[in-house]
Order: sequence, then structure tokens, then C-alpha cells
Amino acid sequence: MVDEVLRCLRPTPGEVAVDCTLGGGGHARAVLERLQPGGRLIGLDLDPFELPRTEAQLRAAGFGPDTFSAHHANFAGLPQVLATEGLAAADLILVDLGVSSMQLDNPDRGFSYKDPGPLDMRMNPSRGEPASRLLARLSEDKLAVLLEENADEPHARFIARLLKQKPVETTHALESVVRLGLGSTYANLTKADIKLSVRRTFQALRIAVNDELSVLDSLLRTLPQYLAPGGRVAMLTFHSGEDRRVKKAFQAGHRAGVYSAVAPDVVRSTTEELRANRRAQAAKLRWAVRATQAK
Repeated sequence: MVDEVLRCLRPTPGEVAVDCTLGGGGHARAVLERLQPGGRLIGLDLDPFELPRTEAQLRAAGFGPDTFSAHHANFAGLPQVLATEGLAAADLILVDLGVSSMQLDNPDRGFSYKDPGPLDMRMNPSRGEPASRLLARLSEDKLAVLLEENADEPHARFIARLLKQKPVETTHALESVVRLGLGSTYANLTKADIKLSVRRTFQALRIAVNDELSVLDSLLRTLPQYLAPGGRVAMLTFHSGEDRRVKKAFQAGHRAGVYSAVAPDVVRSTTEELRANRRAQAAKLRWAVRATQAK
């Protein structure tokens, strides 16, 4: 959704932008090109493997330290990053939630069952506990709540029971347990239904491993004070729990006069993009504009 993001953010030369989830740098590069001359972009990413690769790619594209800087941090650390850069606020802020294609396509990271790998799912593998350990630690009841709250999984109770029967250490083991368990118990479920439940299970665990919703709530609370008057923010979400939080925060800010305008409706990927990238199907984009008279 690069074109949609650019329409929401409207970057112009000389402005300061923050990409809170740098990822592969696709959004960042498009924004950087429109900030020149005189503008700069600050990129944040928690992934210690992808961050240096993306930084190197953007440097090779001609964006030096005067126009682009990279920080190993998640977006909850936005205040500290801005302070390090000597800034009080930014003109543009972009947040692209979820997991990047590079992480999904690397089996060693454990985000996908496409290829066998350890059930890890940590954005920063040097911190926290992997998903396999989380599964072993949680009770069946707590696991069921996690699946319900993080993924709206309709079979959360049943899947939680399946996953507590024996240790699950790999991505293929997790996929197999959920797929075979649902298929043998619910005759009315189609293969597509079962696949969705598998994907939701992976999603729910990833969100829990990385404490993603708490970090998002923290960002939404502090976001207005780090957005310059008249500044624009765009947020891409990939499931209903994230989208609800963003929608409610933007609407509450609009009612309070903190935002002068917010997206009246969610923005979706075009048909053309969906044909080229099926992962864009779940993407929802919302935007807001900081009031010129800061409150």
C-alpha cells in the first residue's frame, strides 16, 4: 500500500518523517524521495538482522546520514529516539504493524509454517521467550484467552486443549497439531476454514511473544505529543484487534480536538496489489492529522 500511504502522509521537501517499523525499507524509500531536498527520515526497527540490511540498501540508494538515520528500537521507544535526534516532534509518522515478508520467509525465525523451523517468533531473538516456551508455560485457559483476544479465533478453547497435550517445538508441529485436530473433530470445516485457524494461531502467538498490543497501546497514548501541529500519521494494521485500537484512539483524539481530521473509513489494498501480493489482503490503513493548535 505504498501509494495509499503516500496519499495519506503527503510528504513534502524539508519535512521530518519517522518510519516506526522500517522493515525492508519500501515505504521509507518512497517517503525519503519526496522529502528531498532538505528533509530527513528516522527509521526504527526491533529486528537486529533486517535493520542493518535495510540501512545498507538505503545508503546504497544515496540516502546519507544527513537524510536518513536508523535506530534499533521498537515504536514504544519513539520519545527516546526523537530526543537522540534532537527533535521534539515529527511532521510525518508511519507505523506498519505485523511481521515483514523477510521475517516470514526466513524459516529460522519461526513466523511461518511454509518451511520447517524452530517455533520462535521473536522480533528480537536476543530478548524474551520463544513461542515454544510460551506454549509450555501457559495454562490451557490462558492460552485459550490469548487465541481469542489476539486473533478472534472461534475454536480457541479446542486449539488450546490440543496444544497442551504435548510439547510443540517447531512450526510444522504447530501447523500439524491444529490442522489435524480441527479436521478430525469438525467435519463441517473446509480446508480454507482450517487454514485460517492455523494462521490465526500463529498470529496470536506472535503477538503475545512480542507483546505487540501493549506496545501499540503505549504508542497510541503518546503519539499526539510527538506529532507536530498539522503533522500526519498513517498506521497499517493486519487484524481486527490492532485496527480497533487505532480506530478508537484516532476517534477519541478527534473528539478531543487533538486531531483535526481522521480517516472516515478504513483504506484497503487495490485489486491490482492483491493480485500481486496476497499478504496485502488483511491490510487496513487509517490516518489522522494533528490539529494546528496543539492541545
